Amino acid sequence: MKALSTLLLLGTMALALAAQKIFYYSQEPRGEKTCPPLVPTPTDPSQAAHLTVLEASRQLPWTQKGGAINDASCLDATHVWGIVQVTDAEDIKKALLYAKENGLNVSLAGVRHSMGGQAFAQNALVLDMTKFNQIKLDEKNKLLTVQSGATWHDIQNFLHPRYAVKAMQSTDIFTVGGSISVNAHGMDHQAGSVARTIRAMRIMLPDGSMHTISPTQNPELFRLVVGGYGLFGIILEAEIEVTSNVVYESGRQIIDYTEFPAFFSDTLGTDATLGLFYGHLSTAPQSFLKEMILYTYNETAESQLEIPPLTETGSVKLRRLVINLSKLGPTAARLKWWTEKYLEPKIESCSVSRNQAMKDGEACLVARNEPMHDSVKYLKNNLKGETDILHEYFIPRHNFVSFVDGMRDILTRHNANLLNASVRVVHKEDIALNYAPADAFAIVLYINQQTDAAGHARMQKVTQALIDLTTAHGGRFFLPYQLHYTAQQLQQAYPEITAFFAAKRRYDPTGILTNTWYEKYGRAFAS
Repeated sequence: MKALSTLLLLGTMALALAAQKIFYYSQEPRGEKTCPPLVPTPTDPSQAAHLTVLEASRQLPWTQKGGAINDASCLDATHVWGIVQVTDAEDIKKALLYAKENGLNVSLAGVRHSMGGQAFAQNALVLDMTKFNQIKLDEKNKLLTVQSGATWHDIQNFLHPRYAVKAMQSTDIFTVGGSISVNAHGMDHQAGSVARTIRAMRIMLPDGSMHTISPTQNPELFRLVVGGYGLFGIILEAEIEVTSNVVYESGRQIIDYTEFPAFFSDTLGTDATLGLFYGHLSTAPQSFLKEMILYTYNETAESQLEIPPLTETGSVKLRRLVINLSKLGPTAARLKWWTEKYLEPKIESCSVSRNQAMKDGEACLVARNEPMHDSVKYLKNNLKGETDILHEYFIPRHNFVSFVDGMRDILTRHNANLLNASVRVVHKEDIALNYAPADAFAIVLYINQQTDAAGHARMQKVTQALIDLTTAHGGRFFLPYQLHYTAQQLQQAYPEITAFFAAKRRYDPTGILTNTWYEKYGRAFAS
């Protein structure tokens, strides 16, 4: 009897501990996550003279005076002069004048998902653009005029159900200005990058003057602003192409990664009905970066289907739990991959009624806006001593298999905790700082790291090794992420970087527009 009581007690304790763990790994975050900074921040510049100047500047709509700001990495806490909430162009002009009068630099911030301080700099005046977000639609020409602080989430809600975004990032949390500043791309392998859908932009230069730029009107400045990380001018509004909110039949297919380049070339890339596409490489130990799930969205031939309102992504706590548990080791990583392969298809959201589908009663039908209408709330957490970091590498398509083999070796050798590996398609681009001088596959990595010194050191080694691998394969790495690469690696991947920084000094001779990325690398290429 005593043994039975002991077993019951132990069982109850085990269940209680399991419940506690489940709660910990699935709970909603409480405010912004805080982490020890990657680089110790200098002393807060909010001294008496600084505060006196701030108090005298009541004409600006301050939301923060002094203090610090961070980005999605949680590792870049930086002391700033203050933050101004922009709601109209006059706020921007006044902020530029204030900065000039007080010898300050200006940085531009959206939702701050770049992970190397691209939205701020030490002691900078930060313009928060997120309430500069008006949207207008020219239905006849399918053209959207949108202020730079609007998010793709805002835009999708505005366009739905008749129209949809043509090119955007794969999730909807980002601002238009931020997406243009990195020349983002997403699931539509035909539309390509955001740059390809921009008809024109209105910008404000550092001197406060306003200009219209486009691929044909002032094309040099257009090529510098797109993918220019906010260093050449402040995007006021963009005129971008939109498309019809067509209905897709979603599908999944599992292949070996070595089959992918030929399969894309011969099948996916030639399928005119394929509207959206991306792939996931396995993160499970038994098939690490070898198995690949292809997610496809093919336009249906059916018409007159009723498109329901957009809804937010469901099962947030369950998704967060699965992702966070996958950080705990091989067994958990196997479970996550099994879930993606076998469980997710059974609970997939098919919002357009199957009863309307004349062809196949089992078809999963979704409107174009829906796969991208995801604010990824499940990626936010309260976990202590760790954070999740993005990488992205653009690889010439014929080098995909060799690159993945080398990437597998690096990640395994450094014991990197890889949570997700996505594959998307990019086309040859024509911008000044160009991540795709030729057609490429984009490989997006999501890596968990510890926020102690050892975690930072490991991430730096992994990053530099992956960049060397990328350049050896004729590819390039995406610049909105952590600044672990050297100036030499930057120049090897982007030979045009010297000309880019020279143009920056020409268009902004006083250097009023800046960010942490430019502060680190711009000096290395000063002439």
